Amino acid sequence: MHPTHAPARREISAPYATLAGLCAVLVGIGLARFAYTPLIPALIDAGWFTAAEAAYLGAANLAGYLVGALFGRRLAAASTVPATLRAMMLVATVSFFASAFPLSFLWFFVWRLLSGIAGGALMVLAAPSILPHIAPARRGLAGGVIFTGVGLGIAASGTLIPLLLRQGLPLTWCALGALALLLTVVAWNGWPGDVAAGPTHARPRRATRTLSALYVEYGLTAAGQVPHMVFLVVYVALGLGRGIEIGAHYWVLFGFGAVLGPMLAGQVADRIGFARALRLALLIQILGVALAVVPVGPLGLAISSVVVGAAVPGVVPLVLGRVHELAPPEQRGPAWSVATTAFALGQAVGAYGLSFLYAQTGDFALLFMLGAGAIFLALLLDLAFARRQRGTGASG
Repeated sequence: MHPTHAPARREISAPYATLAGLCAVLVGIGLARFAYTPLIPALIDAGWFTAAEAAYLGAANLAGYLVGALFGRRLAAASTVPATLRAMMLVATVSFFASAFPLSFLWFFVWRLLSGIAGGALMVLAAPSILPHIAPARRGLAGGVIFTGVGLGIAASGTLIPLLLRQGLPLTWCALGALALLLTVVAWNGWPGDVAAGPTHARPRRATRTLSALYVEYGLTAAGQVPHMVFLVVYVALGLGRGIEIGAHYWVLFGFGAVLGPMLAGQVADRIGFARALRLALLIQILGVALAVVPVGPLGLAISSVVVGAAVPGVVPLVLGRVHELAPPEQRGPAWSVATTAFALGQAVGAYGLSFLYAQTGDFALLFMLGAGAIFLALLLDLAFARRQRGTGASG
């Protein structure tokens, strides 16, 4: 098998591989997860689901993401990394077309779960399969380009979905599926074929306390981002009574921030280091999440949308950089899988917890303040271990 694929591996250029990674993140995260958020009010208005059911369906994707993060490397080990990446992009694509048929809550739940599994596997496998083939001096840029797929998906969905919804929900889902299919075709031959999945156990045998703390920080950050990721549009549309189209406008601002976030985070990290850049990102997120429910008017909400939008994908290369600083080379892949799993777990717990809380109280302000509190705990933990490191003479 290896001799037959060797020539193709040599022909894949770094830019094409980077483009394939961007397409994978765009399909698995940017569209499969984030395109759902501006659809929530329409699903409620059309009578497909209640507000509580729509929130739980959003959480199903995050639960699937956890499963994908846990088992993505095992799937790749059972076949190949390129085959797994292609299969996961196809699963995400099919989920859009399946969602055009409102057969039942269970039907939707299964497909939202499967799309989440695909997204988690793509996040664990895509960038690590590409970055070893990028020159070291350009890996930061390549990583930023790959994770920009999150923001592109958010911006595209926020721009296109209000227009598509005028033709109805089924056509909207099918249009998203067609876009995902096109991106899957573009990425199909862009995967380096000589990347091993590595050990199927995701945990480094000896994680330092600082690395373990980083996993917890990443999970808390994920939980703190849930109010914007799941509830932003419905908060504006229903909570503030401003309608779906205005809610979608804020989602576009969120996406605009998400497009800029990874590149900006990488540049800041190059100047001040990954550790300090991560702390700065956590502080900015606390303020951004809380600002959503501070009575400062539309401008404050717009700033909140952009800031948190930038932070959602922007924190990813920062944590990846910290993993590379804290883990030995042979354990960086497994350590990144653990970090991704911690993020997925934080999102899933946060999404289900906040969805339950919203169903019980209907209080949007409480959701956003709890989100800010979770990120505040992450910052406190990071500062505590930074002080510990200074006390022992370690760097970062």
